[in-house]
Amino acid sequence: METTLYKPVKRFLESRGFSVKGEIGHCDVVGLIDGEAPVVVVCELKMQFNMDLVLQAVDRAGVCDEVWLAARMSKRGRGREHDPRFRALCRRLGFGLLGVSANGSVDMLLSPAALPPRRDPRRRSRLVEEHRQRRGDPAEGGSSRQPIMTAYRQEALACASALSDGPKRPRDLRPANPNVQKILHRNVYGWFARRERGIYELTDAGRAALLRWPVAAD
Repeated sequence: METTLYKPVKRFLESRGFSVKGEIGHCDVVGLIDGEAPVVVVCELKMQFNMDLVLQAVDRAGVCDEVWLAARMSKRGRGREHDPRFRALCRRLGFGLLGVSANGSVDMLLSPAALPPRRDPRRRSRLVEEHRQRRGDPAEGGSSRQPIMTAYRQEALACASALSDGPKRPRDLRPANPNVQKILHRNVYGWFARRERGIYELTDAGRAALLRWPVAAD
């Protein structure tokens, strides 16, 4: 029951100077520091960290200065409190996280004053580059049970199509496929085979790929 979390959380907030009371205005816990401009803290309680708790906190955010989410710590360390994505979400929303152990101790897992996660410039640049390199819009959003038509796969298919009528040298393919040497050498999908020095041909897997993903003629 969430009520078992109340006293440990109350003690924690009181140690930070708040006068704490429960169940005010549909809020599980309300802490107050009196003054000319009172400081108001709301803490929502759940037996485990989940999205319902986050949504409750979003609803409370407009009536207070700080929002805390408190839940029981998972016994095996597999709860949402250990998920970096969950913590990043709470950081972006400005919510604090309190983990309550079975013995009643409270750990501050995340301060509401924590800075939001920084952008990852490397991942951002990869997104931009992939977007720019893809030809058209070959993959419907939400696809999860089939291979994604990436820009690299599109280039590999173009090379496979160029080899479909017989073995060739990389230099013969380069005008239409600038990355042909890298694609043939890496052979990620097993579509290509070196017939002899400097000459490549299409494998059965490559022919099957062209049947699955036909390449339109330019």
